[in-house]
Amino acid sequence: MKPIEIKRLIEAEITNENWTTSFDRDHDTLKITDKRVDKGVTIQLTNLRKKFEEDADRDATLKETMQTITEGMRLLVDKVSITGREDSIYPVLRTGSFQKEKGDGTALVYDEHTSETVIFYAVDEGASYTMIDEQMLEESGKTHSEIREMAHFNLRKLPTEMKSDQVAGNTFYFLNTDDGYDASRILNQQFLNNMKEQVHGEMAIAIPHHDVLIIADIRNEAGYDVLAQMAFQFFSEGRIPLTALSFFLEEDELEPIFILAQRKPKDQPKQ
Repeated sequence: MKPIEIKRLIEAEITNENWTTSFDRDHDTLKITDKRVDKGVTIQLTNLRKKFEEDADRDATLKETMQTITEGMRLLVDKVSITGREDSIYPVLRTGSFQKEKGDGTALVYDEHTSETVIFYAVDEGASYTMIDEQMLEESGKTHSEIREMAHFNLRKLPTEMKSDQVAGNTFYFLNTDDGYDASRILNQQFLNNMKEQVHGEMAIAIPHHDVLIIADIRNEAGYDVLAQMAFQFFSEGRIPLTALSFFLEEDELEPIFILAQRKPKDQPKQ
């Protein structure tokens, strides 16, 4: 399916008289702009091609796509306030290259996490969430530290039930509630400590994209290879990829496995 065909399908569904569209043929992107605020969303049509081609129900795929677009456009117009929404604030993870300010230059509220990921803070909107920026912070009268504390408190209340699978003598646990904060559970130290007590081998953690958290009970060398393959596959397929690296939990600190591998090299055969 060609990007131009997806463009036409999307444009045919637009009924909001305030929305205008512009198509960039060179980059296969469709930008939808709301004239009232002169802001919009840009859709990478090539990213949608695989979904439209593989899903048997194309109408359902189009409906889901339009719901995502509509929600994104709504958030551009509706002003979101932190005040009164304290129970709906959560931490969300993004890659280190993620823009740390909005299109108008307003800085987002964030904390450093790992060399691969950064923690941002968001107000949950049900179908989506709005990243908290410095202007929202100022209007609420709250501090960065208070927002961080609220977000982590709310995160600890989210469910942490996991599914498990056995591969090559190793146990892999998967958390995938599809609530937008699956990977964020890696910030729940109490949850990680409880999982550490359950594992019998070495505990490794992966957050390949923001809708999944993998905890591995590594019992043998094959476990590392399996986890690496899993993490890379999830990373390549995720809607919001984070990192293909896996981590060990060392004294409540996350350390990339490849760093520890250098620290504990295998014996090399004699020449």
